[in-house]
Amino acid sequence: MREDRTALRKRVLKAGQVEFGGGAIDCTVRNLSDTGAALSVESPVGIPAEFNLVIVSDNVNRRCRVVWRKDNRIGITFA
Repeated sequence: MREDRTALRKRVLKAGQVEFGGGAIDCTVRNLSDTGAALSVESPVGIPAEFNLVIVSDNVNRRCRVVWRKDNRIGITFA
């Protein structure tokens, strides 16, 4: 498999929130790097192409752009 990531991602298991339009959807951060992450969500339906990712435990609030979607997983890059 070809690796297109610019930074190595670290496997994590952190609670997060996808925030957009005044609302939020819970997610699980599955891997994380300085440039992006992979998220697990109940359903990717309705999640826009750009949103804020909040990880309260790490005091993180980053603007994101969706790079890929597959089943209940979303790959993002930080804006």
